[in-house]
Amino acid sequence: MLRAFFMPEIQEDNIMKLEKLVGDRFKERPSDCQIDSHAIMVRGGYIKYMANGIFSSYAPTKRITKKIEQIIREEMDKIDGQEVQFPVVMPASLWQESGRYESIGSELLRFTDRNRMPMVLGMTHEEAAVHLVREYGKSYTKYPFMIYQIQTKFRDEARPRGGLIRVREFTMKDAYSFHTSQEDLEQYYDKCHKAYENIFRRAGVPEVISVKSDSGMMGGSISHEFMLLTPVGEDTIASCHECGFNANMEAADSIIENTRDEVSAPMELVHTPNIHTIEEICDFLHTPKEKSCKAVVYQRNADDSYVVVFTRGDIDVNETKLRNFLGCEIHPAVITEECGLNAGYIGPVGLPENMTVLFDTSLQNTNNLSCGANKEEYHYTGLDIDRDCANVEYHDFAKILDGGICPNCHKHSISISRGIEVGNIFQLGTKYTKTMGMTYLDSNGEEKTPIMGCYGIGVGRLAASVCEAHHDDYGPIWPMPIAPWQVHICAVRSDDADVKACADKLYDTLQNAGAEVIYDDRQVSAGVMFSDADLLGVPLRVVVSPRNLKDNCCEISARDKSFSYKVPVEETADKVQELIKELMAKFND
Repeated sequence: MLRAFFMPEIQEDNIMKLEKLVGDRFKERPSDCQIDSHAIMVRGGYIKYMANGIFSSYAPTKRITKKIEQIIREEMDKIDGQEVQFPVVMPASLWQESGRYESIGSELLRFTDRNRMPMVLGMTHEEAAVHLVREYGKSYTKYPFMIYQIQTKFRDEARPRGGLIRVREFTMKDAYSFHTSQEDLEQYYDKCHKAYENIFRRAGVPEVISVKSDSGMMGGSISHEFMLLTPVGEDTIASCHECGFNANMEAADSIIENTRDEVSAPMELVHTPNIHTIEEICDFLHTPKEKSCKAVVYQRNADDSYVVVFTRGDIDVNETKLRNFLGCEIHPAVITEECGLNAGYIGPVGLPENMTVLFDTSLQNTNNLSCGANKEEYHYTGLDIDRDCANVEYHDFAKILDGGICPNCHKHSISISRGIEVGNIFQLGTKYTKTMGMTYLDSNGEEKTPIMGCYGIGVGRLAASVCEAHHDDYGPIWPMPIAPWQVHICAVRSDDADVKACADKLYDTLQNAGAEVIYDDRQVSAGVMFSDADLLGVPLRVVVSPRNLKDNCCEISARDKSFSYKVPVEETADKVQELIKELMAKFND
C-alpha cells in the first residue's frame, strides 16, 4: 500500500508517454460526424460516444478543459467572484417557486425519487443561487456580490449535434451577481463583459464577438451572447461592417423602407387556380415579392388558438420575436376545414374574427399588393392595408435581411453569418428574486427586492469550438494556453541508441523545467508518429531522428506550420522554453 501511495510521479510520467495514453487514434473520418471538430475529437482520442448527446472524455480533453476552467476561475476571481457549488439534483419545489417548473418544456429532466418527491436535474441554477443567498442578503450592506460555480448540468436537448458543440450533459461555468440598483448591475455587467473578452482571448479565440441577444427562458431585458463565427454554427448573426453592430438574428431589429406607388388601385378579385405560394402568385401576376402580402399561421401551445402574421412577401417571420410579443409558446399551425382559414389563399381582408391577426412593420407604407382572398382559388390585387384593413398596428416580427438596414447606423450594411455561442450574459432584473421572495432592507429600513445578473460559459463547448476554429486536414491546432501539452517530442527510430538517449534527456530536462511534454518513443514508422502528433495538435513538436543527429540538431516546428528550426542539440531545451513563453504571450497581451 505504501508503494502505491508514493507512485504519483511514475503515474504522471506514464501519462506523458504516448504509448501509455488511453484512447485510440484513427485515420478514417467517422461517418456519423457532420462537423470537423466532432470528427477530429473522435479520431484523435478525445471523446467517446456513450448515448445521444452524452460523451466520455479522454485525458487530452480533460487536460484542455482543466486549463479553460483555470482561466475562467482567474478572471472570475479578478472581478470579486466567489466560487461555490450547487447540487446537480434539486427539488421540483424550488423551480415551482420561480414558476419555471411549469413554463419550461421537456428540456428540463423531471423525475421522482424513492420517497416520491418530484425532483429535477439542473440545466441552469438561478433558483439554486437565490436559495443559497436569500437569507444572507437581508441587508443592503451585503451588496453587491457575485457567486459562481463550474458544474455538470443536464439539458434534455431535442437535437444534440456536433460532438461537444450541442450536448445534453455538459460542464458549465455559471455566475450570479446580486445588486441593489440597476446602475450597479449595469456597471458590474460591463466588468463581466470585459472579463469574458479576456477569457476568450486567453483561451486562444480572440476572434469571439459579443452580440446582442434574446433572453429567452432566462428572462431579463438585456443580454449578450459571445459568438465564434463559423459556417457550421447553429446561430445566425447579423453584423454591420460600417459601425460594428452585432446581434443574434433573434434579437436584431428589422428595418424595412417602402415607397408607396403614387396611385392606389382598387382591390380586384383575381381567379388564381392551383396557386398557393408567394412565388407562384408573383409569377402568375408578373410582380416582385415585395409587392405581395404573405400570411404565416401559428397556434398557441396552451389552447391551439390561431395566430395569423402578415408580412411582406419576401420577409420571413422571426418566431422568437413573435413568442416574446405574445408571451407564450407557439407552433406552426395545422389548418383544418373547421378553423375558417383557406390554406394558400389567406389574406387580411375578410378573415374570421376568432383569431389573433398581426401585421409586420415590413408592410408599412405599402400599397398595390397581392394577397389571398380567403376564398378557394382567388387572390386580391390592389391591397392597400391602411385603406382596406381597419385599425392596423404594425410590430416587428421579421428576420433581418442580408444587405438590410443596420438598426444602429441605419446604412444598408448588414451581413448575415453563422456562429457558435460560447458564452452568454444576462441582466435578469428581479425575475427570480421577486418570485422566490428574496428581499433586503435598504438604508431607510424599507424592504426591497435585489436585482440579478447571470453569466455562463460552456466549458466543453468552448474546447470544441476552439478545435472548430483552429484545425487543418490533419487535426486540431491547439492554442498554447489550453493545449493538452505544450511540447510533443517525436523520437523517430527510438531503436537507435543515440536517438533514444538524446530524446530521453530532452524529455527529462523539459519536464524538470516545468514544461508539459508528451513523449512518443514508440517503435513505429515516422508516418504513424507524425499522424498521431497532428491529431494531438500540440503547439510545438521536437523531432529527434538519426538524420538530425548527424548534424547535431533537433528539429523544432510549430503545429500551425508557422516556423521550423534546426537547433543544436545542446540548445534545444532552452529554445523550446523560449518558444513556449512567446506563444503564451500572444494570448496574454
